[in-house]
Amino acid sequence: MGRRPSIDRAELARLVAQGRSVRELAEHFGVSESGVLQAKRSAGLAKAMMDHSAALPWKVAREHMQSGPATNLRNLSAAAQGRAPAAERLNTALRWAQRLVDNGLDVGYDPAAGFTEIPAPSGGSHVGSVLEAARRALAS
Repeated sequence: MGRRPSIDRAELARLVAQGRSVRELAEHFGVSESGVLQAKRSAGLAKAMMDHSAALPWKVAREHMQSGPATNLRNLSAAAQGRAPAAERLNTALRWAQRLVDNGLDVGYDPAAGFTEIPAPSGGSHVGSVLEAARRALAS
C-alpha cells in the first residue's frame, strides 16, 4: 500500500485564497474532495457551520426539511447570524414571518404532519422571535 497523499497547509491556504474550488484542490493534491474539506477545516480555512437549532428546535423529518416554513426559518436564522441569504430568499422569509406575526399565528411541527400554522401563544410566537433576531442583525 502506498503512502497517503499529504496536503501542504501553506499551499492549501494560497490556493484557497486564489478562489480554487474544492474539486480543483482535490485534483491538485491528488486526494478526495472530502479530504480537501477535512484539510480546510483542520487548517482553519473553512467557514464555520451555522447553527439553526434555535430557529428549528424540532427534530425535523428529512421530507420536511425543504418545506417553505423550514426554509424560511433557516433563512431568517442565517440573517440573524450575519450571513443573510440572497435578497429574494430573505424577502420571502421576512414577508412570510411578518404575515404570521400580523395575523397572530405561529408555526408548529409534527413529524407525521409536517409544519402547520397555529395560533401564537400569548407570550409571543416562535416565528416572531426568529424574525426579531433577523431584523436586529440586519439593522446593525
